Amino acid sequence: MGQAITRRLTSLGMLVAGIDRVESPLCDLSFVIDVTSHDDVARAVKEVESTLGPIDALVTTAGHYESVALTDVTDEAAKRMLRVHVGGLFACAQAVLPSMRERGSGSIVAITSELAVGGGDRDSHYAMAKGAIIGVVRSLAAEVAADGIRVNAVAPGPTNTPLLPDDSPWRAQDYLDTLPTRALAEPEDVAVCVEYLITGGLFTIGEVLNPNSGAVI
Repeated sequence: MGQAITRRLTSLGMLVAGIDRVESPLCDLSFVIDVTSHDDVARAVKEVESTLGPIDALVTTAGHYESVALTDVTDEAAKRMLRVHVGGLFACAQAVLPSMRERGSGSIVAITSELAVGGGDRDSHYAMAKGAIIGVVRSLAAEVAADGIRVNAVAPGPTNTPLLPDDSPWRAQDYLDTLPTRALAEPEDVAVCVEYLITGGLFTIGEVLNPNSGAVI
């Protein structure tokens, strides 16, 4: 998804910086750091601003997934899920907001999940973290709208990426037959939603777009 979003925004003439645990070759500037480190994220954002210029948009896509029965979720597993999803959003948003506020404009888009909306079997701590993202997005949207900053989210369903293995139940025909579209969403579908929220959704505040093939309506 991150690659599709990068390609989409680059095609619009935007300069894109990436923060990931691996190199981001599609980006104009790439940082290999952990988004749960507030200090590392803050340093990266300062370098982006000094190298590429003011940050007009932030897209948070970092994620971590595991399917575990609630009674088997350890304290550390639950904390890690929250650190990556919610902590990553906090670290990135806190780093970019001061400059956005100074300029009176900006857009923040957080990638959450359809499981935050509809839930899923053995997905309790993942849905917990993704659901928390929606709460943060809607609260932050209300907090910074008067500063000219728009905050929204995209909640994809199972998406056709290499991260979804061939034997995933979400690739099984009996699952696909339950979808109104009879097909998984594509990464490009998510990228289109992100583009809209950054460039076109000027009156879209605290919204959650759902490119999930109709899995949750």
